[in-house]
Amino acid sequence: MAFSWCSFAADSYNIYLVRHAEKLADSKNPSLTACGKERAEQLASLLSKAGISAIYSTSYQRTMQTATPLAKQQKMSIKNYNPRHLEQFSLQLMQKKENMLVVGHSNTTPMLVELLTKQKVAPLTEHDYQYLYQVQLNDEQAILTIFQQPLSCKSS
Repeated sequence: MAFSWCSFAADSYNIYLVRHAEKLADSKNPSLTACGKERAEQLASLLSKAGISAIYSTSYQRTMQTATPLAKQQKMSIKNYNPRHLEQFSLQLMQKKENMLVVGHSNTTPMLVELLTKQKVAPLTEHDYQYLYQVQLNDEQAILTIFQQPLSCKSS
């Protein structure tokens, strides 16, 4: 029995998914606001002990800036993915079987969570920055937990 538990635990991994933090409304490829930078730091703190071994982000400035504090803390590089190919990307993530962070957008993050879990997920609005999705995968089963980051900013 202990042996099967150990092998079960070894096959269990978590994919954390988050939409980029608060962004400036000044361009097509905006950077983060002061609040967004604070949220990115908070995310790094929240995931500091999660055993993250890979960090993925789209190539946009706001997603890269959201992923950067954790990447610096864990001394790892950020790998870019194409948000237009989410089905392929979801299969790639599941094949890796490691703890990962994926930073995306309000329209792509819920879609990717749905692909990984086969569960319907509520869409994100332009003002939803606080959600952190944890998809725990083991033996082809996906367990979804949705967290809310405690940071609440009054200004953009």
